[in-house]
Amino acid sequence: QLQLVESGGGLVHTGDSLRLSCAASGFTVARHTIGWFRQAPGKEREGVAVLSVADGSADYGDSVKHRFTISKDNATNTAYLQMDSLGPEDTAVYYCAATTFRLPTFLQALYHYWGHGTQVTVSS
Repeated sequence: QLQLVESGGGLVHTGDSLRLSCAASGFTVARHTIGWFRQAPGKEREGVAVLSVADGSADYGDSVKHRFTISKDNATNTAYLQMDSLGPEDTAVYYCAATTFRLPTFLQALYHYWGHGTQVTVSS
């Protein structure tokens, strides 16, 4: 069964850090571009970070640049999102997704596999 399972969300305070995990099964993250997306209440889902399978390059949404870091561990078939200097504006449900598209993209229609999301809440 092909699936992605996110974990690591929770309630934190402004300035704290969190690391989200995305465990893949049924396919290998080593052969897929991995993206992290988030959806805040009342807003559309937006791209946060993407790690290209082509060359390992990463891209980030403007609001999270220099605070978030995407990575993956091929040995454990898991992707990660390290989030630092969190603020209330980062409160959202965070989703990981995977695509065979080799270049970094936030185009959600290109992603084949999606997790169910993990809630991140940042209090002020």
